[in-house]
Amino acid sequence: MLQNNNNRSNILRLAVVLCLVFAVNPVDIRQNEITAAEHGIGGGSPSAEIISSAETGVVLSPVSLETAVLQPESFSKSHILLYNNHLVQKGENISELAFNLGLNQGTLISVNKIANTRLLQIGKVLKIPNQDGILHTVRNGDTLGSIAEKYKVEQEAIQIANELFSDKIRAGTDLFIPGAQLDWVSIQEINGDLFIWPVSGAITSPYGYRRDPFNGSRSQFHTGMDIRGSTGTPVRAAMAGRVSGVGYDGVLGNYVIINHHSGYRTLYGHLSVIRTRTGAYVGTGERVGDVGSTGLSTGPHLHFTVYKNGVTVNPRALMK
Repeated sequence: MLQNNNNRSNILRLAVVLCLVFAVNPVDIRQNEITAAEHGIGGGSPSAEIISSAETGVVLSPVSLETAVLQPESFSKSHILLYNNHLVQKGENISELAFNLGLNQGTLISVNKIANTRLLQIGKVLKIPNQDGILHTVRNGDTLGSIAEKYKVEQEAIQIANELFSDKIRAGTDLFIPGAQLDWVSIQEINGDLFIWPVSGAITSPYGYRRDPFNGSRSQFHTGMDIRGSTGTPVRAAMAGRVSGVGYDGVLGNYVIINHHSGYRTLYGHLSVIRTRTGAYVGTGERVGDVGSTGLSTGPHLHFTVYKNGVTVNPRALMK
């Protein structure tokens, strides 16, 4: 009889302990399911029912993929400009190097002040910045505000990148403008991809000083380059533009002049036939005449001149 009473007493004590445990740590199956779903475990769903704080003391809400993705601080905030060095290896070019480094090629061109990427030499040390942007040389009258407005960037970003502790800047200083880019025309100029060849053939006389081809006794400046071609070979516009003049000249013979964007103008001389007219718009590669030997010429060829803001430049440096 005494043993039975002891058993009943033990059972009652166990029941009391269990009640206390569940009172302190209530089990909520729904909460466990949602928690598991949020961590990718089990069969729950982020759209499951929200459990109130009255039930669990914790408010759970559906997970949004947009709010769940956190941006690294280095991507979301401006940071100080830092440089590494890179030694140019055989076979490397600016375009591929920029791609491999995760930068715009305009960034490498600007910070290294490269005038012609075709002349990039093996062994040259390039500065590699830790962010995209370009250099701006401060001019008289420039302010941080006007520079920021010009490049559509925040003034604070310029100050952080260049570690400026005031808004005072001196003329002649190179400022790094984070996020700014070179315009596509400048990149094409520097890469030599601005113009197509107006005619296919060998260069018989390059741009620059040469001996007079008619008497050979004195040096003269050749304002364009001569490209060999057979009479009647199509001559094509090196870039799209508006024809500003056609006619005949005692030296150039039959000629065509085309105005292009960004201050460029091209001239095509010694043509046998002119196939366009003044005021016409021509596309890149459109036929504007035929190779000939009119004017002062030693034989059939095209004289091709490029002007930039009224001054002749070397066409070869701008051709694909």
